[in-house]
Amino acid sequence: MDFVQKFALPLACIGLAACQPPAADNYAERAPEAPHREAPMAPIDSPDTENAIWSPVKGGSRIVYGTPGKTPLLALACVADGQRRTVRVTRFVTADPEAAAIMAIIGNGHRARLPVPAVWNGHGWLWEASYPAALPDLDVFTGMRAIELTVPGAGTVSLNPSPLPGQLVEDCRSNSQPGPPPDQPASPASAPGA
Repeated sequence: MDFVQKFALPLACIGLAACQPPAADNYAERAPEAPHREAPMAPIDSPDTENAIWSPVKGGSRIVYGTPGKTPLLALACVADGQRRTVRVTRFVTADPEAAAIMAIIGNGHRARLPVPAVWNGHGWLWEASYPAALPDLDVFTGMRAIELTVPGAGTVSLNPSPLPGQLVEDCRSNSQPGPPPDQPASPASAPGA
């Protein structure tokens, strides 16, 4: 077998391989069509809260924050489910459908990072989540200092000092303490004055 015969076939194969396009050429034409995905909504600017205040809502278990006469920016509510109490935080701003984020809250010597999903309220998607009233992260609302609450894309809301958020959290916590079952009286050791 001479030199040409010995190496002709491998050289021809290499030459043919060099004629093939790279894997990335015409990829869009060869790939299956992916479903179209819209981009997330553009982030909004942080709202002006210079004249914003906390206001109680009838019933006493919910407060809203915002400038009087305008749409509220935020709400806190104590929600009861039997003996279990949760604090519901609602950020009134349009959210992407079924999105999820981490809400950062800084204030009163505390920092909290809480998961918050976009929730459909019957009219639109907004950021809302409920947390156990005893959650230590909620201490960020207790105190008389300013608070900053940020949801990515929804801006930072500066919460002016007020006793109302701390009072709501503390009242919700005190009402969520488990007591004796309704059909069983308290034991003498736990009765008042014992």
